[in-house]
Amino acid sequence: MRYYLIAGEASGDLHGANLVKALHQKDTEAICQGWGGDLMSKAGVQVTKHYRDLAFMGFYEVVKNIGTIRKNFKACKADILAFQPDVIILIDYPGFNLRMAKWIKAQGIKIAYYISPQIWAWHTSRVHSIKKLVDRMLVILPFEKTFYQQYNYEVDFVGHPLLDHLKHLPPAPDFRKQYHLDDRPIIALLPGSRKQEIKKMLSGMLAVVNDFKDYQFIIAGAPSIPISYYQDLISDQNFGEAFIPKIIANETYQLLANSHAALVTSGTATLETALFNVPQVVCYTGNPLSYQLARRLIKIKYISLVNLVLDKPLVTELIQADFNKKKITAELNNILSKKYREKIFSGYGDLKIALGNAGASERAAEVIYAVGTR
Repeated sequence: MRYYLIAGEASGDLHGANLVKALHQKDTEAICQGWGGDLMSKAGVQVTKHYRDLAFMGFYEVVKNIGTIRKNFKACKADILAFQPDVIILIDYPGFNLRMAKWIKAQGIKIAYYISPQIWAWHTSRVHSIKKLVDRMLVILPFEKTFYQQYNYEVDFVGHPLLDHLKHLPPAPDFRKQYHLDDRPIIALLPGSRKQEIKKMLSGMLAVVNDFKDYQFIIAGAPSIPISYYQDLISDQNFGEAFIPKIIANETYQLLANSHAALVTSGTATLETALFNVPQVVCYTGNPLSYQLARRLIKIKYISLVNLVLDKPLVTELIQADFNKKKITAELNNILSKKYREKIFSGYGDLKIALGNAGASERAAEVIYAVGTR
């Protein structure tokens, strides 16, 4: 069959790549094309638009770039019509994908949505249009199935694909030697995957470096973001020569596997950090206007997926005004203490149980193949 995928960010690229590998095992004649990134390309997808060209965050940023966004919709529609897929796989990225779904449905093409939009957080009314447009919704968080059942919509909980990916991650015993790291414990900085959020988040994270000189701070460089971008942001800070944070690009998982603690921008990375058993402080700050609008719309108690899945505040969240040097320093000291770490490790164990068993990509491929063959 012919599969067209749309992923608009780094996490979607990762999960899309693993899904495509599973699809090729299920359907030996699978032909895949779509929008994504380098990982999807390596997995066998003909990527016609890279997600790095699609990343616009927040209400203000979307309005500012509305012309480019409209061109993207037009280009995607033309690409789909030229490819003539049997089924289209939408991967998260709701601002774009939910609008595309309406047009796709009008073309009579079947839709499988892999990784539900977080409509349980805000704009729950979108569940009604999803029911009309999406042939099959595949969810990866356990509470999402219960959420959709409230609206008489049966979805497939396939488990979280990160469990599979991390299970097969090869060890890197020479990680420290490879990147010329010293023996001090590592504090990982995960400022995000897009230039906009990296610029906002990294300066706040770097502000505490000189207060923790018994540790080394390592920045997780995101795919498609040049090292020079991080270097320019670092140059704005005043570090002693021995304490300038290093940047390690495209090795976030190996970095987490070797880290003692982390400062993490809210998003999928909070879950990834937890699955590596790394105590973390979750951070977020954004455009003030975008934040105020979101605050009025969002209906959830927490911003981190760790706390959302567990339905309790296991990891500390420093949001907007709370994301400041004084509070970051205090919370970082907390997660470096033995008593606090033991509590977090126990909670992480509960989290892994809640996320289900391995095999998410294979289960998702089974469901999507069935959608295409109906």
